[in-house]
Amino acid sequence: MWWRTPWLRQRRRLLGLALFDALLLLGFYDLLFWWKLGRWVGVSPSVLVLIGLWVGISYLLGRYSRPESSHRDSARGRFARTGLVALLLLWVIVVVLNWGLKVEDPRTFRSFVLPLLSAVFLFSSLAQVWIYRRQNRQLCWVLVGEAAELEVLKREFGQEGALNNLRLVFHPVDMQSQSKFLALADEASIDGIAVSETAPLDDGLLEELLERRSRGTVVCSLLGWAEQQLQRVPPELFSSRWLVQAEGFELQPGRWGWRLKRLGDVSLAGILLLLTAPLMCLAALLIHLEDRGPIFYDQWRTGLYGMPIRIWKLRSMRTCAEVNGARWSSHCDPRTTRVGRWLRLIRLDELPQLINVLNGDMSLIGPRPERPELEVELEHLIPHYRVRHWIRPGLSGWAQVCYPYGASIEDSRAKLSYDLYYLRNANLMLDFLILIKTIRLVATARGAQPKVLGSVNP
Repeated sequence: MWWRTPWLRQRRRLLGLALFDALLLLGFYDLLFWWKLGRWVGVSPSVLVLIGLWVGISYLLGRYSRPESSHRDSARGRFARTGLVALLLLWVIVVVLNWGLKVEDPRTFRSFVLPLLSAVFLFSSLAQVWIYRRQNRQLCWVLVGEAAELEVLKREFGQEGALNNLRLVFHPVDMQSQSKFLALADEASIDGIAVSETAPLDDGLLEELLERRSRGTVVCSLLGWAEQQLQRVPPELFSSRWLVQAEGFELQPGRWGWRLKRLGDVSLAGILLLLTAPLMCLAALLIHLEDRGPIFYDQWRTGLYGMPIRIWKLRSMRTCAEVNGARWSSHCDPRTTRVGRWLRLIRLDELPQLINVLNGDMSLIGPRPERPELEVELEHLIPHYRVRHWIRPGLSGWAQVCYPYGASIEDSRAKLSYDLYYLRNANLMLDFLILIKTIRLVATARGAQPKVLGSVNP
């Protein structure tokens, strides 16, 4: 079921923090209202606005997100971030309502707003520190599999530096090493064992695993464990047989979820097209004024089931950018125009693809479509690459909100692992999560530049 999917299980505590903040605001607001004004208001429009602002600002500042891979969040950092949320909300209330709109309200700054936000700040900060300390508690996992599988995982978890709360013991399965597992399994600090579904295991090792599981040790599949921890599916870890038999992959033509997703695509794309039309007109004018070149740029990409589709973008590169053929984009690409840099930074250049969403070539959420001439090489170098064509390509996707701008063949492989994860776990709740993470990326202007030489995306 959707509530048991890996992305949701990883975020249960973080979702709990958002719910806790909402209940804090509601509770303290009603208590103060009853104490100061003598009546209980319950869930009023005012408190709903406060909750929406607090949760929205907190999300944009990363209070409900997993810690970045490069560092651990400290208690001081959590308090500082929560304090910033409170100050921004205080600024909105005092400056916009009291000073700007001259709203007369008995809920004054000193006697109501300041005590309310102070109490919420204190308890929310303490909850944040408690949750993140629990998340950073080091866990020991034993990974049992073939040498090639374990090498893939060593590489993946080396790149993922954030998983510094994991102590991993890699145990290759062969005739010489299986007996060593018996001594290793008696280690009291082991929190779980992940076992390959394809590695040959002798009867003694299987019996030991069954005994460990009967005593409460978590035993799971190696691929499922990697999917849970990485939030993606490394393509080298599974076979075509696994693809045929694996659960998930339920977003398919003719199903209720597929139809509902299409209805949401058409509705939201139409609304977004109307709302962003003035911005696109302004961008088109600036593009034309800079070099008098064409406003739009069209490109052939690969769509559903490998069929070619033609997509449109607002031109962000010089007109001579590809006179010598397709090239990988690079960080601060010199082919990008001055206007184009800003368009890419806030993803405005992608908005014309809303037309592709309306005509059915694309979806709002799905794997980003790639250029067919590049996919010939990618299919040869990356196993199971064509699986990403089982679903309509998207304007944004799980890879786009979880991984930096694609910049190499290795980046394409990493993004495929996120696309496979999305295909396996796709549902409307995951689409909603990707949508709000996309809004956050656009609002903070993050992830719009490749870090190394990389993917062609003029």
